[in-house]
Amino acid sequence: MNWADASAGWSWNPVTDLQQIWAFPFMVNAFRAGSVVAVLAAAMGWFMVLRRQSFAGHTLAVVSFPGAACATLLGISASFGYFAFCVGGALVIAVIPRSGQGGGQESALTGTVQAFLLACGFLFVALYKGFLGGVNSLLFGSFLGITTLQVTVVTIVAALALVVLAVIGRPLLFASVDENVATGRGVPVRVLSVAFLVLLGTATAEASQITGTLLVFALLVMPAAAAQQLTARPTTSLALSLLIALAVTWTGLIAAYYSPYPIGFYVTTFAFAVYVLARTGRTLAAAVRRHRLVGPGALA
Repeated sequence: MNWADASAGWSWNPVTDLQQIWAFPFMVNAFRAGSVVAVLAAAMGWFMVLRRQSFAGHTLAVVSFPGAACATLLGISASFGYFAFCVGGALVIAVIPRSGQGGGQESALTGTVQAFLLACGFLFVALYKGFLGGVNSLLFGSFLGITTLQVTVVTIVAALALVVLAVIGRPLLFASVDENVATGRGVPVRVLSVAFLVLLGTATAEASQITGTLLVFALLVMPAAAAQQLTARPTTSLALSLLIALAVTWTGLIAAYYSPYPIGFYVTTFAFAVYVLARTGRTLAAAVRRHRLVGPGALA
C-alpha cells in the first residue's frame, strides 16, 4: 500500500521530505512507536544473541501469533493473548534445562513448542472465520493506524522492561559470557535466565502488536548480530545494536512511505544488508591481519 499521494515522490531534499512525511499524524506515531520498538528489540536482542538463544527468541515471536488469534476467538483484547502466550512460552522455555554448548535438548523441545502453538494459531483462525482478513497484519505488522495511546503504552512497557534489564544487566552479562564461572562466584544464573526470558517474552508481546510476528524477530536478531560482528566490546556493541535498529527502522519507514511495498520487507532487507556488510568487513579485516602476520615472504 502506498502511504503517500500518487503524485508525491522523493525530492532528494531530506528536510523537505521529512517535513512531508511528518505532516501526517499517523506517520509521526509510526516513527515514535518504531523508535521505541527498535530500542527495546535491539537491547533484548543483544543479550539474546550473546546468550545463543536466538531460536528461543524466534519461538516467542511466532507464539505471539496464536496468542492474538486465540484472544480474538474468545472475544477479548488481542493484547491479552500476546502477553499470555509470549510470557507463558517464555516460562515453558525457561524450565527446559540448557544442556551444554550444543543445547540439543533445549532446541528440540523449544522447536516442538513452536510448531504446536503455530499450528494452534492457524486452527484459531479457521475456527473464527471473520479473523482471516487480519492474518497478514498479525504476521507482518502495520505501522498504519497507530494511535497516540498505543505509542504511550508501548513506551511505558518498554521503559519498564529496559529498567529491569539495566538492573540485571551486569550479572546477566557475566552469566552469559561464562555461566560456570558466574555460578562459582555465586551469581544466581538460573534466576537471571528465567528473568531474562520473561523480559524477552514481554518485549516480544509488546513489539509484535505493532511490528507483527515476523518483523519483531528481524529487529531482535539482525542489529545485534551485526553489532557483535563489528566489535567485541560489550558497551560499544550494545550501542551499535541500538543505532543499527533505529537506522533500519527509520529508513524502512521512509522507503515504505514512498513505495507500494510493506515496511516489513524494507526493515528486514536493510537489517540483513547491514549484517552482510558487517560480516564481510570482519572477514576482510581478519584476512588482512593474517597477511600482515605471515608476511609476503613467509612462504618463500
